Amino acid sequence: MLNVISIIVGLVALVCAAIAFLPLLGWANWLIIPLAVIGAALGMAARGTAGRNLNLFVIIVGVVRLMLGGGII
Repeated sequence: MLNVISIIVGLVALVCAAIAFLPLLGWANWLIIPLAVIGAALGMAARGTAGRNLNLFVIIVGVVRLMLGGGII
C-alpha cells in the first residue's frame, strides 16, 4: 500500500516538475523536491521499489532544473 501511495505522490510531483520547466516557474522546484523526498521516504518503507525510483527520478530532475536556472550554485 505504501508503494502505491509513493507512486501517486511521485506522479503528482512529476506533473508539477513538468510544469516547472516553463520559464519563470523554476521556483516551483523548491516545493516539488520536498514533496518527492516525502514520496521517496514512503517508497523506502514499502516492499516494492517503483515508487522510490520514481521519486528519486523527480528529485534528480528538479535539482538539475534548479542548477540550470541558477537556483543552486
